[in-house]
Amino acid sequence: MNWRSHHLAAVLVVLALAPIPLFTSRGAYLSRIFLLIVIFATMAIAVNIAFGHVDQLLLFSGGIAGLSSYFTILVAGGLGITPWITLPVAAVVTGAIGYSVVNFAARLKMDIVGLSILTFAIQLVITELANGLINVTGGVTGHQFSGLTIQPLVSGFGVSSTASLYYVILVVMGLVFVVYRRLMNSTYGLAFEMIRQDDDASESIGIDVVRYKSLAGFVSLFILGIIGPFFAQLQGFVSPSLFTFNSIDVLVLIMLILGGVRTMYGPLLGAIIIVLINQILSTASEYQTAIYGLLLMVLFLYFRSGIIPWARTILTERLGLDWAAPSSTGR
Repeated sequence: MNWRSHHLAAVLVVLALAPIPLFTSRGAYLSRIFLLIVIFATMAIAVNIAFGHVDQLLLFSGGIAGLSSYFTILVAGGLGITPWITLPVAAVVTGAIGYSVVNFAARLKMDIVGLSILTFAIQLVITELANGLINVTGGVTGHQFSGLTIQPLVSGFGVSSTASLYYVILVVMGLVFVVYRRLMNSTYGLAFEMIRQDDDASESIGIDVVRYKSLAGFVSLFILGIIGPFFAQLQGFVSPSLFTFNSIDVLVLIMLILGGVRTMYGPLLGAIIIVLINQILSTASEYQTAIYGLLLMVLFLYFRSGIIPWARTILTERLGLDWAAPSSTGR
């Protein structure tokens, strides 16, 4: 194991051990915060792949996560099978949507603004369909969502359903971290970096820009398709209001930018900070959207590098410490 593997292992061990005292009836509120952190961190990693590394701003993360949740529960219920079977199928479907949308945009050479408008329009379409197809989706009421826990742990070993869900999601996040690190430290990561810096120059030296952007879109939305149903499982239901642009996309973008775009642990750090802030602002819910909108503008205008790159600058330039990471993905 190299130093990056040790860092990742240490982070996952801390996340595995920290909430153990909370998995009781008295710690339900705090254990829910840990669940929200790992869920939103995983979503932010997904967005980091497409937005951070190939400048594909996909503003339908909430819609895709909701679509995956509906697919998972409705198909499982219709066929009388466990959601564990339909979950990976839903992720492949959402990944295919990501591939198709990004491929279409890349072939037309859409810029980041055009793609963001296109995907935001798709987000609105998904939301309206979920609200309108009452016989299928349940409309604004939605459907109860359950089944994504490991029942033998709950019934056989006395593990609480909250703890079971948390560790399942933590494993998912750990796997996503590994995939992200390996992807960015491979030839794909190098191609992503060149494409991000200059599409035309990359194409001129033989890099298939459309293919690599499409791959990033697939991986990003595949991860969102995996984690979305776990968010519905935590809430106990799936409805259009759960996966709106304000509820998912805005928060995830703020988390990513705050923690650090194109960094490995920036999404996790941003998720920790914003989830905690979100809990503090819960008593002023009518102002949350405005507050987050202002925060997003400030981050885009004045703090685009994020906390982790800022800390790296402090350590290397001002304190003279050697930041050992040779690439942004390990920082």
